[in-house]
Amino acid sequence: MWYAIIGQDVPNSLDKRMEARPAHVARLQELQSQGRLLLAGPFPAVDAVDPGVAGFAGSLIVAEFTSLPAAQDWAKADPYATAGVYAEVRVQPFRKTFPQ
Repeated sequence: MWYAIIGQDVPNSLDKRMEARPAHVARLQELQSQGRLLLAGPFPAVDAVDPGVAGFAGSLIVAEFTSLPAAQDWAKADPYATAGVYAEVRVQPFRKTFPQ
């Protein structure tokens, strides 16, 4: 089943985010190579593709896991979570409807 992982950044997270990014991206690439990643990306803190020093407000990952606890465990071990980038992480089931 698909699960949405929504991380909300702490204030002024950009430096922590940049430091943890290589390890975070490596984990996403692993999901992608396994065919389990639907989409992933950050929420810019301002209305711009490249928010510059404003940074990001959080992230969205939609990936396939065997269960909600498995998705929660994966999210807890994410480098953004362990490095203190995220103030809060929510994991919930996601049903992909479109595009078909």
